Amino acid sequence: MKRFLMVMLVLGLAGNAAAVTKKAAHPAAAMPTHGLSLPDDLTWGPAPPVFQAGAQMAVLQGNPGSAGPYTVRLKMPDGYKIMPHWHPTTENVTVISGTFHLGAGDKFDETSGTTLPAGGFGFLGPHMHHYAWATGETVVQVHGIGPFKLVYVNPGDDPSKTAAK
Repeated sequence: MKRFLMVMLVLGLAGNAAAVTKKAAHPAAAMPTHGLSLPDDLTWGPAPPVFQAGAQMAVLQGNPGSAGPYTVRLKMPDGYKIMPHWHPTTENVTVISGTFHLGAGDKFDETSGTTLPAGGFGFLGPHMHHYAWATGETVVQVHGIGPFKLVYVNPGDDPSKTAAK
């Protein structure tokens, strides 16, 4: 009887492993298997209201507002600032053009932080308080696992809240 139960357990586990493997081998139809983006073909529009006016955004992959991988580009004019904030998931940032400055902490301080030129990369873990600003017109590419959320350290810095008043 023990031997019979052991064989049944092993067969059951093997069946579950095969089912999991089969599902993983065929991703959901909603996620494309490939995509190409040429710089001149990007569709730019106003950044979401959680960003100060003046920035533009283009979505390259996925839907930042939904669960799953996403990739966006954010285009900022010279002097553009993103006040101290955090995200519930890791944010990955690659500088495409211009100069992007990243600082850590709860207070915006242009004398602190790291300067990232075109080609620079940084990642910020969940709940890390940080801020940023641009020198010259700057484009950054941001990717991560959604849904994307930006929470300002000082709620008064959130333009989506101040615009609603």
